[in-house]
Amino acid sequence: MRHRFDATTAWCITALGALLTLTGCASAPTRSAATKSAVTQPAAPSTATPFPSTYVSPDSAPTLIRGATVLTGTGERRDNTDVALRGGKIVAIGKDLVADAGARVIDARGKWVTPGLIDVHSHLGVYPSPGVQAHEDGNEATAPSTANVWAEHSIWPQDPGFGTALEGGVTTLQILPGSANLIGGRSVVVKNVHSTTYQGMKFPGAPQGVKMACGENPKRVYGSRRLAPSTRMGNVAGWRAQWIEAQDYVREQDAYRAKVAAGAKDAKPPKRDLRLETLAGVLRGELRVHHHCYRADEMATVLDVAREFGYKVTAFHHAVEAYKISNLLADNGVCAAIWADWWAFKMESYDGIPENLALVDAAPGGCAIVHSDSEEGIQRLNQEAAKGMAYGARMGRAIAPEHAILWLTANPAKSLGIEARTGTLEVGKMADVVVWNGNPFSVRALAEQVFIDGAVRFDRGAPRAQPESDFLLGQPATMGVTP
Repeated sequence: MRHRFDATTAWCITALGALLTLTGCASAPTRSAATKSAVTQPAAPSTATPFPSTYVSPDSAPTLIRGATVLTGTGERRDNTDVALRGGKIVAIGKDLVADAGARVIDARGKWVTPGLIDVHSHLGVYPSPGVQAHEDGNEATAPSTANVWAEHSIWPQDPGFGTALEGGVTTLQILPGSANLIGGRSVVVKNVHSTTYQGMKFPGAPQGVKMACGENPKRVYGSRRLAPSTRMGNVAGWRAQWIEAQDYVREQDAYRAKVAAGAKDAKPPKRDLRLETLAGVLRGELRVHHHCYRADEMATVLDVAREFGYKVTAFHHAVEAYKISNLLADNGVCAAIWADWWAFKMESYDGIPENLALVDAAPGGCAIVHSDSEEGIQRLNQEAAKGMAYGARMGRAIAPEHAILWLTANPAKSLGIEARTGTLEVGKMADVVVWNGNPFSVRALAEQVFIDGAVRFDRGAPRAQPESDFLLGQPATMGVTP
């Protein structure tokens, strides 16, 4: 998170100075009786999930949303259309649908319906509110590569920001570690549901991502400590060194598995290394790379490094100069997750233009995404997209609502690898649905009702009916009391 990280850089340098020699490797386990037998088993896969999701889609009554303007997220607008939800899924979209017995019927005439919004770049839970030092858990700024850490282990489910994001129509989020490091660790995709544990929010079966970073942040953090990297060439050398290590780790694991498959009795498994497990997962295509990068030249360099080592970059985040290489990104199947008009807050973000979204979108095969990187911006992603539409119109490229909604739903789902399950309103997909009081790209638009897997998670007409953050319970501001 840019602004939170910058504000705490000095503190991180002081408090973590004694930890500079830490590596990202896991310490060797004690050889108890259990581990003695375990070491004869094949090495752990790169993306083993010892922290499984416990989220279960709740039971919910059938729902019929009647007579709305529906943006399906597939590029289609359907006027005066009904959407039927049952069993946590979308079961029908059409005109004059018949409601199930006992179904809840919502009169949505004059209202608009969209898929639930998806934010691919959030630090909710890892930089929660209130923004105090005790809550700063998003950057493990102790080594240039901390690929061993997982953002989910920092998530505080009580963060009130999850609730305010839900009121803005956000149903799914990718929570990322911060950008202090060349390789910052694994991300996690969560459902925006109330839960005591993060496992209860974790999107079942969603691929993990890996956060990487270009440019100023890594070189500033480590250069200020007289460590590598202190330059952009040091950044690139650092990535390449990590990938070379990871290639060796993959070869060792593959050789071991081949011996076991051939029936060798004396095969010794490689020592498990959490940092290299993550990097190996990238090389094997099991983990998705989300790369914090602003400048066009650096994004092009990253694509060259990815080509050298045979991995894929899923999306560049922030990417204020993506418009300069929109065709290159499209040709490589890389999304650009960007703000509508946030730039020039540091030198590498200086050369932004407000037409960035429209130009990335215009490239044949382009994948434009509106992201937040902000606990405040996530509440108004629809307005950010609306600004992108307005800037496009100003340059002579009109963008219809049925297309712009892809920036908030289908394209983010694609970048997270969950597009077969959510991100569009199609029969059989998760019933992640938002009912808006009007055109969602109006400044007056409000999400009236938000469904996740068919269950009402927010209802503006009955805001107290949904659970609140445990942290907020009893707080004077939530009780109408002024201290």
